[in-house]
Amino acid sequence: SSGLFSFHGHCLSPLAFITRRLSAPEFITQCCYHKKVVDHYENPRNVGTLDKSSKNVGTGLVGAPACGDVMKLQIEVDDMGKIVDARFKTFGCGSAIASSSLATEWVKGKSVAEALEIKNTDIAKELCLPPVKLHCSMLAEDAIKAALADYRLKQQDDQQEAVRASS
Repeated sequence: SSGLFSFHGHCLSPLAFITRRLSAPEFITQCCYHKKVVDHYENPRNVGTLDKSSKNVGTGLVGAPACGDVMKLQIEVDDMGKIVDARFKTFGCGSAIASSSLATEWVKGKSVAEALEIKNTDIAKELCLPPVKLHCSMLAEDAIKAALADYRLKQQDDQQEAVRASS
């Protein structure tokens, strides 16, 4: 092989792929991103942070060393155990941002137990993620679980303090 790619009968050097500029819609189409991913990427829901020191806020911070994505997802739970708010900040590809955006949408209004039922396969199916991007949905599920675990830990600490104060 001469290091050239054959493309519809024409030979292109590898640099031709790099130097050819693609407009944003064309680039997104060529990368095979589903319109739902593009929508969550361009219009992310619930971006931001909640007060991590609040006893009603659970924070999950997870990362995927293989791809360098880092996802922070926070939930706010009311006194009845219902998730009333969720926020995220994600450093990563469009699929990672879309997965965390969707995750915050899905946890809102659910109980802590219901939120635990959200699976990466559901996120991947909703966003039509290709197999190479399934780790993004797994990261979102991990972030939900980590936020719920942090919230539950705070609740246990709070109960232990109340017991100590009353005895």
